[in-house]
Amino acid sequence: MTTIRSAMLALAVSVAAFSQTPASRPEFEVASIRPSGPTPPERLSIGLHIDGAQVTCNYLSLKDYLGMAYQVKLYQISGPDFIATSRFDIAAKLPAGTPRDQVPGMLQALFEDRFHMKFHRETKDFPVYGLVIGKGGLQMKESAPDAETGDSVNVTASGGRGGTTVSLGKGSYFTFANNRIEGTKLTMFQFADLLSRFIDRPVVEMTQLKGAYDLTLEFSPEDFRTMMIRSAIAAGVVLPPEAMQLLVGASDEGLVNAVQTLGLKLESRKAPIEVLAIDKMEKMPTEN
Repeated sequence: MTTIRSAMLALAVSVAAFSQTPASRPEFEVASIRPSGPTPPERLSIGLHIDGAQVTCNYLSLKDYLGMAYQVKLYQISGPDFIATSRFDIAAKLPAGTPRDQVPGMLQALFEDRFHMKFHRETKDFPVYGLVIGKGGLQMKESAPDAETGDSVNVTASGGRGGTTVSLGKGSYFTFANNRIEGTKLTMFQFADLLSRFIDRPVVEMTQLKGAYDLTLEFSPEDFRTMMIRSAIAAGVVLPPEAMQLLVGASDEGLVNAVQTLGLKLESRKAPIEVLAIDKMEKMPTEN
């Protein structure tokens, strides 16, 4: 269904490859924030693009933006319901000579100023899955080294009836189609974040693997459908009752078993995780 396909497109856009958070929070030279237009019914393209001084973001939820700005995962953000469903487009310009690793701080300043956002941080214990190496060792291929360099960032997602592709830039991407997930040049951090969208609890990277990997996961049609519904819920999509009914009695067994074919394992654990708690946020930004 269209709502589930739309949610699939938002799976990894908030995991932009910013390497660090700067000590200070500079501001964009100029920035506009506007509500996103209606979604095309059959095909949608969303994402983040940084090219030189130009920053553009399309059809991302407030929660996606907060994940990028504060470099946290979606399950680490708590706040009013509308932050998961309200989507906005941003067009901004970086001051001359600004490195891309200052963009998160600029997004922080932008949202705190335009949405009058107030928040605090707290730590909560979460039931999690720890992503660890299985007893039999890895069963997946490490990607060839990539000599590509440059400062541009292009994190986009596109798809339609035939499936969905999410590009993380520099040759790293994953696809969902035909009851399978295929990934190329994925770090274990990216893979753990990806798995978190399809399962009933956060997945924490604990393999300590430093490389990037090519991988394929196969699922039954029933398990794949369940995963897509859960991804829609994680993205804040309100689903009809008949879709929610399909989750009754569903389990994580299909995904857990598929991960084991890679020589990895999901272990049930508890872990303290820092949460970004939104105390106040306007539904619409102040004028550009």
